Amino acid sequence: MPKSKPRVAFFEFTDCEGCQLQVANLGLSLLELTKVVDIVNFREIMSEQGKNYDVLVVEGSISSKHDEERLRAIAAKAKVIVALGACATTGGVNNLKNLKSLEEQKKSVYGNVIDPVPDALPTRAIDEIVKVDYYIHGCPIYGPEFLKVMECILLGKPYKVPQYPVCVECKQNENICVYEKGLFCLGPVTRAGCNSWLPNYGNVCVGCRGLIDNPAANAQKDILEKYGLTVDEILEKFSLYCAGKKDRAKYEKEIKK
Repeated sequence: MPKSKPRVAFFEFTDCEGCQLQVANLGLSLLELTKVVDIVNFREIMSEQGKNYDVLVVEGSISSKHDEERLRAIAAKAKVIVALGACATTGGVNNLKNLKSLEEQKKSVYGNVIDPVPDALPTRAIDEIVKVDYYIHGCPIYGPEFLKVMECILLGKPYKVPQYPVCVECKQNENICVYEKGLFCLGPVTRAGCNSWLPNYGNVCVGCRGLIDNPAANAQKDILEKYGLTVDEILEKFSLYCAGKKDRAKYEKEIKK
């Protein structure tokens, strides 16, 4: 990175902007960050729109030809690209669109309107279009992880996304396993990094951070058997955030062995 304060720009595509809102909600921590970076584009907190930047932070999935062209254009200006949140890192909830054909989805949403979105495409994560340097998973993201990634960018070193399950963080936080409460949780196969955010408050992990690289499929099947769940049930739950071709195909192959 240059010796001067790196310029950071936030852009969004198909998303709810909830992950950018999480960044804005960092409050004093975000103000501290501005001592070492210049935020030049961030619709959630400012009206200025800087055209030059070093670090590009992208929220949202790519779901149209226009999105693809715009992403390529803004990515060409950046030295570092960050995928912010589930929609950007894996396609997120928007991947549900891909479970049916585009024509079926258009019919479902727009009825009999003739070709309402002519440039629509299947949903894709941004790394299916451009090279991504840093990933911040989650829906929404976990604020402290965003700060860790920004620190790594400033130091010029990689950020290692955890490749152990949320269950590890759950045990570290001394939570009672939600399975013991009769609930269904995707923590055993979901990558950590959120400090077991939802289970800390008695809720289940919904898999928003995506599948760990080497899921303990046998352990998950042991849980299925212990709590009387079927493979189809767990795949249905997993589809909420991981209907994308990379995650779902990998998990379905493992769990059905």
